[in-house]
Amino acid sequence: MFRINRKMDYSVRVMLCLARRPFGARLPTQAIQNEMLVPRPYLQRIVADLSRVGLIRTFPGTNGGLELARPAYAITLRNIWEAAEGIFLISDCLKAPGVCPLDTGCPVRKRWGCLQAIIVRELESTTLEQLALEANELVALPAGKEVEKALVTSAD
Repeated sequence: MFRINRKMDYSVRVMLCLARRPFGARLPTQAIQNEMLVPRPYLQRIVADLSRVGLIRTFPGTNGGLELARPAYAITLRNIWEAAEGIFLISDCLKAPGVCPLDTGCPVRKRWGCLQAIIVRELESTTLEQLALEANELVALPAGKEVEKALVTSAD
């Protein structure tokens, strides 16, 4: 089954939490963890990944925290995907010609390529700014377990 894994979901949540604030606003990791219900072990790995590729900046100390490294309009879902998961690829047969022994004239490879292009186009055209604006239009996020329940229900 193809599905968005927890690491990717949590990565988007972290970025969305930061994007909902004015650019340059710094948030403590504890505030992000609490607001977006990201378990601490995941948060530490996600912060490392997002920081490594230059999507966020980290600041240690009492006035430390996280902030976006560039404006939300300049960050796409594809950027976040590649930070969390690496290059988006729906099938190994699309890596390069010759990877699959059946690639010459394979009708399935062609379809996977079309599907890949559609998904990549969507990932590239969706900015963090768009998502933050949509999130800010919501009246309020439910608290605690209700958010988790709502997210699980909407994923089904």
